[in-house]
Amino acid sequence: MARFYYTTPIYYVNDKPHIGHAYTSLATDVLARWKRLEGHEVFFLTGTDEHGQKVEKAALDAGMAPQAFTDQVSRSFRVLAERMGFSNDDFIRTTEPRHVRACQALWEELVRRDEIYLGAYEGWYAVRDEAFYGPDELTERDGVKYAPSGAPVAWVKEPSYFFRLSKWQGWLLDFYRDEERFIAPASRRNEVIRFVESGLQDLSISRTSFTWGIPVPGDPAHVMYVWLDALTNYITAAGYPDTGAGRWKFWPADVHFVGKDIVRFHAIYWPAFLQAAGIAPPRRVFAHGWWTIEGQKMSKSLGNAIDPLALIEEYGLDPLRYFLLREVPFGNDGDFSRAALIGRVNGELADTLGNLANRTLSLIQRNCDGALPALAEAAEADAELLQGLERLPATVAAHLEAQEFHLALEAIMAQARGANGYITVQQPWALKKTDPARMTVVLRNLHTALRVFATVLQPFMPGTMAAMLDQLGVPQEARGLADLATPLPAGARLPPPAPLFRKIEAAA
Repeated sequence: MARFYYTTPIYYVNDKPHIGHAYTSLATDVLARWKRLEGHEVFFLTGTDEHGQKVEKAALDAGMAPQAFTDQVSRSFRVLAERMGFSNDDFIRTTEPRHVRACQALWEELVRRDEIYLGAYEGWYAVRDEAFYGPDELTERDGVKYAPSGAPVAWVKEPSYFFRLSKWQGWLLDFYRDEERFIAPASRRNEVIRFVESGLQDLSISRTSFTWGIPVPGDPAHVMYVWLDALTNYITAAGYPDTGAGRWKFWPADVHFVGKDIVRFHAIYWPAFLQAAGIAPPRRVFAHGWWTIEGQKMSKSLGNAIDPLALIEEYGLDPLRYFLLREVPFGNDGDFSRAALIGRVNGELADTLGNLANRTLSLIQRNCDGALPALAEAAEADAELLQGLERLPATVAAHLEAQEFHLALEAIMAQARGANGYITVQQPWALKKTDPARMTVVLRNLHTALRVFATVLQPFMPGTMAAMLDQLGVPQEARGLADLATPLPAGARLPPPAPLFRKIEAAA
Protein backbone atom coordinates (compact mmCIF):
# COMPACT_ATOMS: atom_id res chain seq x y z
CA MET A 1 0.00 0.00 0.00
CA ALA A 2 1.35 3.40 -1.01
CA ARG A 3 0.50 6.77 0.54
CA PHE A 4 -0.82 9.80 -1.34
CA TYR A 5 -1.46 13.40 -0.26
CA TYR A 6 -3.71 15.63 -2.37
CA THR A 7 -4.71 19.22 -1.67
CA THR A 8 -7.04 21.88 -2.95
CA PRO A 9 -5.94 25.49 -2.64
CA ILE A 10 -7.31 26.87 0.58
CA TYR A 11 -10.04 29.25 -0.46
CA TYR A 12 -9.94 32.94 0.32
CA VAL A 13 -12.84 33.97 2.54
CA ASN A 14 -13.56 37.41 1.13
CA ASP A 15 -16.67 36.09 -0.65
CA LYS A 16 -18.98 33.07 -0.85
CA PRO A 17 -18.00 29.98 -2.88
CA HIS A 18 -18.82 29.62 -6.59
CA ILE A 19 -18.54 26.97 -9.27
CA GLY A 20 -14.79 27.50 -9.69
CA HIS A 21 -14.17 26.50 -6.08
CA ALA A 22 -16.30 23.39 -6.50
CA TYR A 23 -14.37 22.45 -9.65
CA THR A 24 -10.93 22.46 -8.06
CA SER A 25 -12.06 20.48 -5.04
CA LEU A 26 -13.94 18.00 -7.21
CA ALA A 27 -10.80 17.11 -9.17
CA THR A 28 -8.95 16.57 -5.91
CA ASP A 29 -11.79 14.46 -4.54
CA VAL A 30 -11.92 12.21 -7.61
CA LEU A 31 -8.20 11.52 -7.52
CA ALA A 32 -8.29 10.82 -3.76
CA ARG A 33 -11.25 8.46 -4.17
CA TRP A 34 -9.53 6.67 -7.04
CA LYS A 35 -6.40 6.02 -5.02
CA ARG A 36 -8.51 4.67 -2.16
CA LEU A 37 -10.29 2.46 -4.69
CA GLU A 38 -6.86 1.12 -5.66
CA GLY A 39 -6.34 0.24 -2.00
CA HIS A 40 -3.91 3.01 -1.06
CA GLU A 41 -3.76 5.24 2.01
CA VAL A 42 -4.82 8.79 1.15
CA PHE A 43 -4.83 12.15 2.91
CA PHE A 44 -7.04 14.78 1.23
CA LEU A 45 -6.96 18.36 2.51
CA THR A 46 -9.06 21.43 1.83
CA GLY A 47 -9.84 24.54 3.85
CA THR A 48 -9.91 28.32 3.99
CA ASP A 49 -7.34 31.12 3.85
CA GLU A 50 -8.50 33.74 6.35
CA HIS A 51 -5.84 36.42 6.86
CA GLY A 52 -4.70 39.46 4.92
CA GLN A 53 -5.68 42.98 4.05
CA LYS A 54 -8.39 41.92 1.62
CA VAL A 55 -10.21 39.88 4.28
CA GLU A 56 -9.82 42.69 6.80
CA LYS A 57 -11.42 45.10 4.31
CA ALA A 58 -14.23 42.68 3.43
CA ALA A 59 -15.03 42.25 7.13
CA LEU A 60 -15.05 46.02 7.62
CA ASP A 61 -17.37 46.45 4.62
CA ALA A 62 -19.70 43.83 6.15
CA GLY A 63 -19.66 45.63 9.51
CA MET A 64 -18.12 42.63 11.25
CA ALA A 65 -14.97 41.81 13.21
CA PRO A 66 -12.52 39.83 11.04
CA GLN A 67 -12.79 36.63 13.11
CA ALA A 68 -16.59 36.64 13.08
CA PHE A 69 -16.55 37.36 9.35
CA THR A 70 -14.14 34.52 8.60
CA ASP A 71 -16.11 32.14 10.81
CA GLN A 72 -19.19 32.85 8.71
CA VAL A 73 -17.60 32.60 5.27
CA SER A 74 -15.43 29.61 6.16
CA ARG A 75 -18.59 27.78 7.18
CA SER A 76 -20.01 28.31 3.68
CA PHE A 77 -16.97 26.53 2.18
CA ARG A 78 -17.36 23.67 4.64
CA VAL A 79 -21.03 23.37 3.63
CA LEU A 80 -19.97 23.31 -0.05
CA ALA A 81 -17.58 20.43 0.65
CA GLU A 82 -20.33 18.50 2.41
CA ARG A 83 -22.98 19.12 -0.24
CA MET A 84 -20.61 18.27 -3.11
CA GLY A 85 -19.81 14.96 -1.44
CA PHE A 86 -16.10 15.66 -1.05
CA SER A 87 -14.20 13.01 0.90
CA ASN A 88 -11.63 15.35 2.48
CA ASP A 89 -9.88 14.01 5.56
CA ASP A 90 -9.29 17.46 7.06
CA PHE A 91 -10.58 21.01 6.69
CA ILE A 92 -7.98 23.55 7.75
CA ARG A 93 -8.49 27.18 8.68
CA THR A 94 -5.52 29.54 8.85
CA THR A 95 -6.93 31.14 12.02
CA GLU A 96 -6.53 27.85 13.92
CA PRO A 97 -3.89 27.67 16.70
CA ARG A 98 -2.17 24.70 15.01
CA HIS A 99 -1.61 26.82 11.91
CA VAL A 100 -0.29 29.84 13.82
CA ARG A 101 2.16 27.50 15.54
CA ALA A 102 3.30 25.96 12.23
CA CYS A 103 3.78 29.34 10.52
CA GLN A 104 5.79 30.75 13.37
CA ALA A 105 7.90 27.58 13.54
CA LEU A 106 8.63 27.81 9.81
CA TRP A 107 9.53 31.49 10.18
CA GLU A 108 11.92 30.74 13.03
CA GLU A 109 13.55 27.95 11.02
CA LEU A 110 14.08 30.30 8.07
CA VAL A 111 15.58 32.91 10.43
CA ARG A 112 17.85 30.26 11.95
CA ARG A 113 19.10 29.42 8.45
CA ASP A 114 19.64 33.13 7.61
CA GLU A 115 16.96 33.11 4.91
CA ILE A 116 15.13 36.18 6.31
CA TYR A 117 16.36 39.72 6.91
CA LEU A 118 14.80 43.06 7.90
CA GLY A 119 14.65 45.86 5.37
CA ALA A 120 12.12 48.25 3.85
CA TYR A 121 9.85 47.76 0.88
CA GLU A 122 8.72 50.13 -1.82
CA GLY A 123 6.67 48.81 -4.68
CA TRP A 124 3.38 48.34 -6.49
CA TYR A 125 0.96 46.27 -4.44
CA ALA A 126 -2.46 44.85 -5.38
CA VAL A 127 -4.68 44.37 -2.34
CA ARG A 128 -7.02 42.09 -4.31
CA ASP A 129 -4.19 39.72 -5.26
CA GLU A 130 -2.22 40.16 -2.03
CA ALA A 131 0.82 40.45 -4.31
CA PHE A 132 3.56 42.86 -5.36
CA TYR A 133 4.26 43.49 -9.04
CA GLY A 134 7.19 44.93 -10.96
CA PRO A 135 6.68 48.08 -13.08
CA ASP A 136 7.15 46.05 -16.29
CA GLU A 137 4.12 43.92 -15.39
CA LEU A 138 1.71 46.85 -15.05
CA THR A 139 -0.69 48.52 -17.46
CA GLU A 140 -2.29 51.93 -17.03
CA ARG A 141 -5.80 53.16 -17.82
CA ASP A 142 -7.27 56.54 -16.91
CA GLY A 143 -4.37 57.29 -14.59
CA VAL A 144 -4.75 54.00 -12.63
CA LYS A 145 -2.14 51.26 -12.76
CA TYR A 146 -3.26 47.64 -12.95
CA ALA A 147 -1.64 44.26 -12.30
CA PRO A 148 -1.78 41.50 -14.96
CA SER A 149 -4.81 40.11 -13.12
CA GLY A 150 -6.72 43.36 -13.66
CA ALA A 151 -6.46 44.38 -10.00
CA PRO A 152 -5.56 48.02 -9.30
CA VAL A 153 -2.20 48.57 -7.63
CA ALA A 154 -0.95 51.24 -5.24
CA TRP A 155 2.56 52.32 -4.28
CA VAL A 156 3.44 50.91 -0.86
CA LYS A 157 6.37 51.89 1.34
CA GLU A 158 6.89 50.26 4.72
CA PRO A 159 9.42 48.32 6.79
CA SER A 160 9.42 44.67 5.86
CA TYR A 161 11.13 41.37 6.44
CA PHE A 162 12.45 39.78 3.26
CA PHE A 163 12.95 36.19 2.19
CA ARG A 164 16.12 35.61 0.15
CA LEU A 165 14.19 34.42 -2.91
CA SER A 166 16.87 35.59 -5.36
CA LYS A 167 19.26 33.09 -3.79
CA TRP A 168 17.04 30.23 -4.97
CA GLN A 169 16.69 31.21 -8.63
CA GLY A 170 19.31 28.76 -9.90
CA TRP A 171 18.05 25.97 -7.70
CA LEU A 172 14.48 26.49 -8.94
CA LEU A 173 15.50 26.32 -12.59
CA ASP A 174 17.49 23.13 -11.94
CA PHE A 175 14.52 21.73 -10.02
CA TYR A 176 12.12 22.42 -12.90
CA ARG A 177 14.55 20.76 -15.32
CA ASP A 178 15.06 17.68 -13.15
CA GLU A 179 11.40 17.32 -12.12
CA GLU A 180 9.55 17.69 -15.40
CA ARG A 181 6.21 16.68 -13.84
CA PHE A 182 6.41 19.33 -11.12
CA ILE A 183 4.33 21.94 -12.97
CA ALA A 184 1.42 21.06 -15.24
CA PRO A 185 0.04 21.65 -17.76
CA ALA A 186 2.95 22.52 -20.05
CA SER A 187 1.67 26.04 -20.71
CA ARG A 188 1.88 26.89 -17.00
CA ARG A 189 5.30 25.24 -16.69
CA ASN A 190 6.65 27.37 -19.52
CA GLU A 191 5.12 30.50 -17.99
CA VAL A 192 6.78 29.85 -14.61
CA ILE A 193 10.17 29.07 -16.13
CA ARG A 194 10.11 32.28 -18.18
CA PHE A 195 9.26 34.28 -15.08
CA VAL A 196 12.09 32.77 -13.02
CA GLU A 197 14.58 33.15 -15.87
CA SER A 198 13.74 36.85 -16.06
CA GLY A 199 15.24 37.25 -12.56
CA LEU A 200 13.93 36.90 -9.02
CA GLN A 201 14.07 39.64 -6.40
CA ASP A 202 14.01 39.00 -2.68
CA LEU A 203 10.42 38.70 -1.48
CA SER A 204 8.74 40.97 1.06
CA ILE A 205 7.15 38.60 3.62
CA SER A 206 5.74 40.90 6.31
CA ARG A 207 3.45 43.91 6.56
CA THR A 208 2.93 46.63 9.15
CA SER A 209 0.04 48.52 7.51
CA PHE A 210 -2.64 46.17 8.85
CA THR A 211 -2.95 43.74 11.75
CA TRP A 212 -5.17 40.87 10.56
CA GLY A 213 -2.50 38.20 10.21
CA ILE A 214 -0.10 35.96 12.09
CA PRO A 215 2.37 37.99 14.17
CA VAL A 216 6.02 37.67 13.24
CA PRO A 217 7.87 35.89 16.07
CA GLY A 218 9.77 38.43 18.15
CA ASP A 219 8.40 41.43 16.25
CA PRO A 220 4.60 41.68 16.65
CA ALA A 221 4.48 45.03 14.84
CA HIS A 222 4.73 42.88 11.70
CA VAL A 223 2.27 40.29 10.44
CA MET A 224 3.30 37.60 7.99
CA TYR A 225 2.72 38.07 4.27
CA VAL A 226 -0.50 36.24 3.53
CA TRP A 227 1.05 33.91 0.98
CA LEU A 228 3.72 32.64 3.38
CA ASP A 229 0.91 32.10 5.88
CA ALA A 230 -1.47 30.47 3.36
CA LEU A 231 1.00 28.11 1.68
CA THR A 232 2.14 26.77 5.04
CA ASN A 233 -1.31 25.20 5.51
CA TYR A 234 -0.19 22.17 3.52
CA ILE A 235 2.46 21.26 6.09
CA THR A 236 0.38 22.44 9.06
CA ALA A 237 -2.19 19.76 8.26
CA ALA A 238 0.59 17.20 7.89
CA GLY A 239 1.65 17.94 11.46
CA TYR A 240 4.48 20.45 11.08
CA PRO A 241 6.59 21.24 13.06
CA ASP A 242 6.21 17.68 14.40
CA THR A 243 7.92 15.83 11.56
CA GLY A 244 8.52 12.61 13.44
CA ALA A 245 5.09 11.04 13.60
CA GLY A 246 1.44 11.11 12.55
CA ARG A 247 0.47 12.64 9.23
CA TRP A 248 3.98 13.75 8.34
CA LYS A 249 4.31 10.31 6.69
CA PHE A 250 2.20 11.75 3.84
CA TRP A 251 4.60 14.62 3.06
CA PRO A 252 5.61 15.65 0.42
CA ALA A 253 2.22 16.29 -1.18
CA ASP A 254 1.67 14.37 -4.40
CA VAL A 255 -0.43 17.05 -6.11
CA HIS A 256 -1.41 20.59 -5.16
CA PHE A 257 -4.45 21.47 -7.30
CA VAL A 258 -4.64 25.23 -7.89
CA GLY A 259 -6.17 27.77 -10.26
CA LYS A 260 -3.87 29.16 -12.92
CA ASP A 261 -3.94 32.61 -11.25
CA ILE A 262 -2.00 31.31 -8.24
CA VAL A 263 0.47 28.98 -9.93
CA ARG A 264 3.35 31.46 -9.40
CA PHE A 265 2.95 31.33 -5.62
CA HIS A 266 2.80 27.53 -5.55
CA ALA A 267 5.49 26.80 -8.13
CA ILE A 268 8.05 29.50 -7.20
CA TYR A 269 7.62 30.80 -3.66
CA TRP A 270 6.46 27.57 -2.06
CA PRO A 271 9.26 25.21 -3.17
CA ALA A 272 11.78 27.94 -2.37
CA PHE A 273 10.38 28.42 1.17
CA LEU A 274 10.46 24.68 1.75
CA GLN A 275 13.92 24.07 0.34
CA ALA A 276 15.26 26.98 2.37
CA ALA A 277 13.80 25.40 5.52
CA GLY A 278 15.20 21.95 4.73
CA ILE A 279 11.79 20.47 3.83
CA ALA A 280 11.11 18.46 0.66
CA PRO A 281 9.02 20.32 -1.94
CA PRO A 282 5.73 18.90 -3.24
CA ARG A 283 5.85 16.50 -6.17
CA ARG A 284 3.44 18.31 -8.49
CA VAL A 285 1.47 21.52 -8.89
CA PHE A 286 -1.40 21.31 -11.38
CA ALA A 287 -2.98 24.59 -12.44
CA HIS A 288 -6.40 24.27 -14.03
CA GLY A 289 -8.19 26.84 -16.16
CA TRP A 290 -11.07 29.20 -15.49
CA TRP A 291 -14.75 28.84 -16.23
CA THR A 292 -16.72 31.37 -18.17
CA ILE A 293 -20.49 31.37 -17.73
CA GLU A 294 -22.56 31.10 -20.90
CA GLY A 295 -19.68 32.73 -22.77
CA GLN A 296 -19.07 35.55 -20.27
CA LYS A 297 -16.27 35.96 -17.75
CA MET A 298 -17.48 35.22 -14.24
CA SER A 299 -17.38 38.38 -12.14
CA LYS A 300 -19.05 40.19 -9.26
CA SER A 301 -19.87 43.18 -11.43
CA LEU A 302 -21.81 41.03 -13.91
CA GLY A 303 -23.43 39.12 -11.06
CA ASN A 304 -23.11 35.87 -13.01
CA ALA A 305 -21.17 33.72 -10.54
CA ILE A 306 -22.99 30.40 -10.28
CA ASP A 307 -23.81 28.92 -6.89
CA PRO A 308 -22.96 25.21 -7.08
CA LEU A 309 -25.54 24.43 -4.39
CA ALA A 310 -28.26 25.82 -6.67
CA LEU A 311 -26.99 23.62 -9.52
CA ILE A 312 -27.19 20.56 -7.28
CA GLU A 313 -30.80 21.39 -6.52
CA GLU A 314 -31.56 21.87 -10.21
CA TYR A 315 -29.70 18.96 -11.82
CA GLY A 316 -28.58 16.59 -9.05
CA LEU A 317 -25.18 16.14 -7.46
CA ASP A 318 -23.69 13.33 -9.53
CA PRO A 319 -24.71 14.74 -12.93
CA LEU A 320 -23.03 18.01 -11.93
CA ARG A 321 -19.88 16.22 -10.74
CA TYR A 322 -19.75 14.26 -13.99
CA PHE A 323 -20.27 17.29 -16.22
CA LEU A 324 -17.63 19.50 -14.60
CA LEU A 325 -14.85 16.99 -15.25
CA ARG A 326 -16.22 15.62 -18.54
CA GLU A 327 -16.77 18.82 -20.47
CA VAL A 328 -13.33 20.47 -20.55
CA PRO A 329 -9.71 19.25 -20.42
CA PHE A 330 -8.67 20.03 -16.84
CA GLY A 331 -5.82 22.40 -17.68
CA ASN A 332 -7.88 24.47 -20.13
CA ASP A 333 -10.40 27.26 -19.74
CA GLY A 334 -13.98 26.17 -20.28
CA ASP A 335 -17.47 27.55 -20.62
CA PHE A 336 -20.28 26.50 -18.32
CA SER A 337 -23.57 26.30 -20.17
CA ARG A 338 -26.77 24.65 -19.11
CA ALA A 339 -27.31 23.35 -22.64
CA ALA A 340 -23.97 21.53 -22.53
CA LEU A 341 -24.76 20.07 -19.10
CA ILE A 342 -28.16 18.84 -20.27
CA GLY A 343 -26.56 17.35 -23.39
CA ARG A 344 -24.03 15.36 -21.37
CA VAL A 345 -26.57 14.16 -18.82
CA ASN A 346 -29.15 13.11 -21.39
CA GLY A 347 -26.80 11.73 -24.04
CA GLU A 348 -24.18 9.96 -21.93
CA LEU A 349 -25.59 9.31 -18.48
CA ALA A 350 -29.25 8.65 -19.25
CA ASP A 351 -29.17 7.27 -22.81
CA THR A 352 -25.81 5.47 -22.88
CA LEU A 353 -25.11 4.26 -19.34
CA GLY A 354 -28.49 4.40 -17.65
CA ASN A 355 -30.34 2.82 -20.56
CA LEU A 356 -27.76 0.02 -20.80
CA ALA A 357 -28.17 -0.75 -17.11
CA ASN A 358 -31.95 -0.70 -17.24
CA ARG A 359 -32.15 -2.91 -20.34
CA THR A 360 -29.66 -5.46 -19.04
CA LEU A 361 -31.07 -5.76 -15.55
CA SER A 362 -34.66 -5.88 -16.80
CA LEU A 363 -33.75 -8.73 -19.13
CA ILE A 364 -32.12 -10.63 -16.26
CA GLN A 365 -35.23 -10.09 -14.15
CA ARG A 366 -37.59 -11.33 -16.86
CA ASN A 367 -35.54 -14.08 -18.45
CA CYS A 368 -33.34 -15.38 -15.61
CA ASP A 369 -35.82 -15.07 -12.74
CA GLY A 370 -33.77 -12.20 -11.32
CA ALA A 371 -30.74 -14.42 -10.71
CA LEU A 372 -27.23 -13.71 -12.01
CA PRO A 373 -26.39 -16.07 -14.89
CA ALA A 374 -23.37 -18.31 -14.65
CA LEU A 375 -20.05 -17.48 -16.25
CA ALA A 376 -19.36 -19.38 -19.45
CA GLU A 377 -16.58 -19.61 -22.00
CA ALA A 378 -16.52 -16.51 -24.15
CA ALA A 379 -17.24 -16.72 -27.84
CA GLU A 380 -15.39 -14.81 -30.53
CA ALA A 381 -18.28 -12.34 -30.63
CA ASP A 382 -17.59 -11.47 -26.96
CA ALA A 383 -13.85 -10.89 -27.27
CA GLU A 384 -13.85 -7.17 -28.16
CA LEU A 385 -16.18 -6.28 -25.29
CA LEU A 386 -14.39 -8.37 -22.67
CA GLN A 387 -10.89 -7.31 -23.70
CA GLY A 388 -11.91 -3.66 -23.55
CA LEU A 389 -13.35 -4.15 -20.07
CA GLU A 390 -10.16 -5.83 -18.90
CA ARG A 391 -8.05 -2.88 -20.06
CA LEU A 392 -10.37 -0.16 -18.82
CA PRO A 393 -9.24 0.22 -15.16
CA ALA A 394 -5.59 0.64 -16.20
CA THR A 395 -6.59 3.14 -18.89
CA VAL A 396 -8.59 5.20 -16.39
CA ALA A 397 -5.73 5.03 -13.87
CA ALA A 398 -3.22 6.33 -16.42
CA HIS A 399 -5.43 9.27 -17.35
CA LEU A 400 -6.09 10.18 -13.72
CA GLU A 401 -2.39 9.99 -12.91
CA ALA A 402 -1.91 12.71 -15.56
CA GLN A 403 -5.00 14.62 -14.33
CA GLU A 404 -6.74 13.94 -17.65
CA PHE A 405 -10.17 13.60 -16.10
CA HIS A 406 -12.07 14.17 -19.34
CA LEU A 407 -10.09 11.43 -21.10
CA ALA A 408 -10.74 9.00 -18.24
CA LEU A 409 -14.47 9.63 -18.62
CA GLU A 410 -14.30 9.41 -22.41
CA ALA A 411 -12.56 6.01 -22.12
CA ILE A 412 -15.38 4.76 -19.88
CA MET A 413 -18.08 6.16 -22.15
CA ALA A 414 -16.41 4.63 -25.22
CA GLN A 415 -16.65 1.22 -23.58
CA ALA A 416 -20.25 1.89 -22.57
CA ARG A 417 -21.10 2.76 -26.18
CA GLY A 418 -19.39 -0.47 -27.20
CA ALA A 419 -21.53 -2.40 -24.72
CA ASN A 420 -24.65 -0.79 -26.18
CA GLY A 421 -23.52 -1.92 -29.61
CA TYR A 422 -22.94 -5.42 -28.23
CA ILE A 423 -26.46 -5.73 -26.82
CA THR A 424 -27.94 -4.45 -30.06
CA VAL A 425 -26.03 -6.98 -32.17
CA GLN A 426 -26.46 -9.95 -29.80
CA GLN A 427 -30.18 -9.34 -29.17
CA PRO A 428 -30.52 -11.34 -25.94
CA TRP A 429 -34.30 -10.78 -26.00
CA ALA A 430 -34.45 -12.81 -29.24
CA LEU A 431 -31.95 -15.41 -28.04
CA LYS A 432 -34.37 -16.58 -25.35
CA LYS A 433 -36.31 -18.41 -28.07
CA THR A 434 -33.48 -19.40 -30.41
CA ASP A 435 -30.53 -20.07 -28.05
CA PRO A 436 -31.29 -19.68 -24.31
CA ALA A 437 -27.80 -20.80 -23.27
CA ARG A 438 -26.22 -18.10 -25.42
CA MET A 439 -28.66 -15.56 -23.96
CA THR A 440 -27.34 -16.20 -20.46
CA VAL A 441 -23.74 -15.75 -21.66
CA VAL A 442 -24.60 -12.40 -23.26
CA LEU A 443 -26.46 -11.17 -20.18
CA ARG A 444 -23.63 -12.21 -17.89
CA ASN A 445 -21.14 -10.34 -20.10
CA LEU A 446 -23.33 -7.26 -19.96
CA HIS A 447 -23.58 -7.56 -16.18
CA THR A 448 -19.77 -7.77 -16.05
CA ALA A 449 -19.55 -4.62 -18.18
CA LEU A 450 -21.90 -2.72 -15.89
CA ARG A 451 -19.97 -3.84 -12.84
CA VAL A 452 -16.73 -2.52 -14.34
CA PHE A 453 -18.34 0.78 -15.35
CA ALA A 454 -19.93 1.28 -11.93
CA THR A 455 -16.69 0.43 -10.13
CA VAL A 456 -14.45 2.81 -12.08
CA LEU A 457 -17.05 5.59 -11.99
CA GLN A 458 -17.40 5.53 -8.20
CA PRO A 459 -14.92 8.41 -7.67
CA PHE A 460 -16.86 10.60 -10.11
CA MET A 461 -20.43 9.74 -9.11
CA PRO A 462 -20.24 7.98 -5.73
CA GLY A 463 -23.93 8.07 -4.85
CA THR A 464 -25.32 6.91 -8.20
CA MET A 465 -22.66 4.26 -8.68
CA ALA A 466 -23.36 2.89 -5.20
CA ALA A 467 -26.99 2.52 -6.31
CA MET A 468 -25.89 0.79 -9.54
CA LEU A 469 -23.66 -1.62 -7.65
CA ASP A 470 -26.58 -2.36 -5.34
CA GLN A 471 -28.74 -3.21 -8.36
CA LEU A 472 -25.93 -5.39 -9.73
CA GLY A 473 -25.81 -7.34 -6.46
CA VAL A 474 -22.19 -6.36 -5.69
CA PRO A 475 -21.54 -6.55 -1.91
CA GLN A 476 -20.24 -3.45 -0.15
CA GLU A 477 -16.94 -5.19 0.59
CA ALA A 478 -16.36 -6.10 -3.09
CA ARG A 479 -16.36 -2.68 -4.73
CA GLY A 480 -12.62 -1.97 -5.04
CA LEU A 481 -10.65 -2.28 -8.26
CA ALA A 482 -8.95 -5.46 -7.11
CA ASP A 483 -12.37 -7.06 -6.50
CA LEU A 484 -13.09 -7.00 -10.23
CA ALA A 485 -10.82 -10.02 -10.55
CA THR A 486 -13.26 -12.07 -8.45
CA PRO A 487 -16.49 -12.89 -10.30
CA LEU A 488 -19.78 -12.75 -8.44
CA PRO A 489 -21.32 -16.19 -7.83
CA ALA A 490 -23.91 -17.45 -10.26
CA GLY A 491 -27.43 -17.45 -8.93
CA ALA A 492 -26.99 -14.32 -6.81
CA ARG A 493 -30.35 -12.60 -6.51
CA LEU A 494 -30.56 -9.16 -8.07
CA PRO A 495 -33.09 -6.57 -6.92
CA PRO A 496 -35.55 -5.15 -9.46
CA PRO A 497 -33.85 -2.36 -11.46
CA ALA A 498 -34.76 1.29 -11.01
CA PRO A 499 -33.75 4.22 -13.24
CA LEU A 500 -30.38 5.71 -12.28
CA PHE A 501 -30.52 8.99 -14.22
CA ARG A 502 -33.44 11.19 -15.14
CA LYS A 503 -33.45 12.96 -18.47
CA ILE A 504 -33.56 16.73 -18.18
CA GLU A 505 -36.05 18.70 -20.22
CA ALA A 506 -34.40 21.76 -21.73
CA ALA A 507 -36.15 25.04 -21.01
CA ALA A 508 -38.23 26.31 -23.91
